[in-house]
Parts: sequence; C-alpha cells; structure tokens
Amino acid sequence: MKLLDVKILTVGPVQANCYIVSNEAKDCIIFDPGEEGDRIISAIQAQQLRPKAVFLTHAHFDHIGAVDEVREAFNIPVYIHKEEEDWLMDPNKNGSGKYAALPTYRLQPADVIIDKEQSFEVAGMRFSAVFTPGHSPGSISYIFKEDGFAIVGDTLFQGSIGRTDLLGGSMEVLLSSIHEKLLVLPDDFIIYPGHGPYTTPAHEMDSNPFLHGF
Repeated sequence: MKLLDVKILTVGPVQANCYIVSNEAKDCIIFDPGEEGDRIISAIQAQQLRPKAVFLTHAHFDHIGAVDEVREAFNIPVYIHKEEEDWLMDPNKNGSGKYAALPTYRLQPADVIIDKEQSFEVAGMRFSAVFTPGHSPGSISYIFKEDGFAIVGDTLFQGSIGRTDLLGGSMEVLLSSIHEKLLVLPDDFIIYPGHGPYTTPAHEMDSNPFLHGF
C-alpha cells in the first residue's frame, strides 16, 4: 500500500511547519496553516488536491494565522482541542497580541471541537488524536499509525522540546506527554514537529538532552 504523501510548507516569521497530507485520490488534510495563506492555497491547487479539513495541533499565532483564509477558500471545517477553542478569537491567548510587528489574530470559531482522544477517518485517511499538553493546555498530536508518522506541533523537536513559559505551559506535563504518548511509538516512526526537521523516537531518546534524567 502506498503511504500517504506529506508535503511540508514552512511559513511565517518564525518558520512554522504547515503539513499537507494527501492520498492517491488527491484528497488532503491541512495541519497548522500558520501564515502565508496564498502560498498554502497555491500549493494545494498546483497539485490539484481536494482539501477536506484543517486540523490544528494548538492555537498559538504561528500555527493559526491562515486558518480563516484556507477554510474560506475550500469551505472546509476546522478542528481544535476544547481547551483552546476560544484562543482563535483571543489575541492575548493565541499570543498575536504580544508582538507589534505581527497581525492581531481574531479568527472565526472552529467548526469541530475535539474533547476526547479519538480516531478519525477523513477521505479514507485514518489517524488518531492524542492529547499532548505541556507546551499549551490543548496541544494535540495526530498519529498516523498505519503510515508510520505523527504530526506533533510544538511538543517535541529534533534535539529539543516545546517551550513551557507561555499561557498554560508546564514542563512536567510536557515531559509526561512526550514520554507517555510519543516515545512509546515505534523507534523509526517519523515525528513531524511544528518547527524544524523531522525526527524519530529512537533519535530523541538517544540524543535529546531535555529527555535524559526524566
């Protein structure tokens, strides 16, 4: 079986990763359209993909900036964790209100609220939403078990972990999330983070200084 295709667009001033996951039928799901909505839309149209949904790993400004633009362009629903459903509308919570150089994001509400860990099937693409709080209270990692990869937002990076000094952050909670939800995945599972290059559980367990001694 051909694996799903994962296209990575690095967008915005802090270089956040937007992921476009598509199948052979050219249906796709967009994860974290952070900024540069025109570029995201153009990339989708250039590949003749058919977007079905937007899923958010969390609601910090660098991961949500193009949500409304993408949603309106394709008339698709947006999914977010219940803990952060009001962050889309609140610049103080999503962080955009802190930086004068950035737009202030007051977005439309999400269409679907994820209030429990669950499995999804969107146009035949199967994945599960697992809660990985710590970087933010409503952080979600999306696990594509059959296809061997996960989209984890700012929970875990290559050689690092998400910051915990923002609203609702907790180092203890974050480390628990990483160890209990991500490092239990197969050693060679591809971990796609919110910033920077992909990694694997084996690589992080071996070399990530933040995870040693937990």
